[in-house]
Amino acid sequence: MSNEPENAPQPAFNPETGLPTSAPQAGWPEPVDTGPLQVSYRIRIQAPAAELYSILANPHRHHEVDGSATVQYAKTGPDLVSVGDEFSVAMKKFGVPYTMTLVVTAADEDELVEWKHPGGHRWRWRFEDQGDGSTVVTETFDYSWTRHVVARGYELTRRPQDNAKGIRASLTRLAGRYL
Repeated sequence: MSNEPENAPQPAFNPETGLPTSAPQAGWPEPVDTGPLQVSYRIRIQAPAAELYSILANPHRHHEVDGSATVQYAKTGPDLVSVGDEFSVAMKKFGVPYTMTLVVTAADEDELVEWKHPGGHRWRWRFEDQGDGSTVVTETFDYSWTRHVVARGYELTRRPQDNAKGIRASLTRLAGRYL
């Protein structure tokens, strides 16, 4: 039972989405089935693919959207990555600082950027221009590249679930920049 009086003003809602229409807001990231041993979410962002790509293909800007709260800043690397480039990032988890060196495995301008973690898994960002100034962005934690024992260890330590939370937070942070 609500504590509001019966005649309290009710917010207006879009009947198609159920979201409030009174203020701009990003949608929520939705899960995407990209295959076994992959965790993916996508969101539609009111920004051109080229602008979003320029953020994520620049390791010096990853901390701006990282939702896991582990990425601190890039220590080395180009301002715009190409396949084969390496970059290192200052990280912190459980209060412990460390450095991670990553290798770029895909870089298709305005469409896709991906890098490989030393453990074998990959992080991928896909950008799909919608032709109306917006872009559907999909982020993926892909551990299908790891050895079976590593993949099983990830699952036992709940890495896929933890990374799903970080992905949703990253996508929400990125979308929030364009409200």
